[in-house]
Amino acid sequence: MSGIVESAGTEEAPTAQNRTVRSALLDAALEVFTERGYADAGLAEIAARSGIPVGSLFQHYGGKRGLYLALWEEFREAQERRTAATLAGERGRSVDDPIALFVAGARAYLEGAWDNRRFGRLLVEDDGPTGFDALRRQWDRAWVRRNARLLEVDEKRRAGRVRVRVLTTVIGGAARELGDCEDETEAQEIVDEVCGILIHLSAPPG
Repeated sequence: MSGIVESAGTEEAPTAQNRTVRSALLDAALEVFTERGYADAGLAEIAARSGIPVGSLFQHYGGKRGLYLALWEEFREAQERRTAATLAGERGRSVDDPIALFVAGARAYLEGAWDNRRFGRLLVEDDGPTGFDALRRQWDRAWVRRNARLLEVDEKRRAGRVRVRVLTTVIGGAARELGDCEDETEAQEIVDEVCGILIHLSAPPG
């Protein structure tokens, strides 16, 4: 689901200055969205906190919706890179058991959710731009399909599809809970507990 960030105009070359400006805008947007929620966040405040003029904000992101979607895409891509690297490392150690790989990927995803908990807390509020729910559902469906392939589940069988969807829902729910953890120790307890649950639930029936 790449390319969801809306462009307000001509694409700019990814110069160091552009990257710095965009990073400052995203950091400020995340702060304001987290404090006030998406609906009540103001572009003037985001611009003021970033030190970037409002006009430049529109040039780079087209407005508040573009900022939110850019934050989502940044979060999503970071999570995908993290889990992919973990799976590559496991396979490099000759791990080929589907359940072991699935749980390793789930652990990486959950630890990434803790590391990026500021945005995770924002997602829990379900206070995003119009149309975001549809984009999120689209990504969720792709996530379920990837997990089905990882677990070597026959997606043509309804029981298999349901099992993978339940497992994916468990991970998503746990990721949301991590946003409310008091500290890393509590977060790690949740990650360990959920991974134990996933091992139990991942075993094929019979």
